[in-house]
Amino acid sequence: MIASLLTGIAASPWVRSALRYVAIVLAVLLFLLALRRSGERTGRLAERLEIAEKSHEAQRRMLEAAARRPRDRDELAERLRDGKF
Repeated sequence: MIASLLTGIAASPWVRSALRYVAIVLAVLLFLLALRRSGERTGRLAERLEIAEKSHEAQRRMLEAAARRPRDRDELAERLRDGKF
């Protein structure tokens, strides 16, 4: 029963044409949705990269500051006397 209805509908030329257009519209819609999702993913990755770069920059500055610190009390006292601290 259902098969004969579908066969009758698909036999009509204008229905086949309409189905063709529906398939094209559906394909374009799915493509646009996939493109949007890809853009969102790219945005999230770019944001994550920016946060990681800021974190690495802060860590690099801390390591540079630690490399310049006085090694012991004597060096600290020497820097304070010389006014280099």
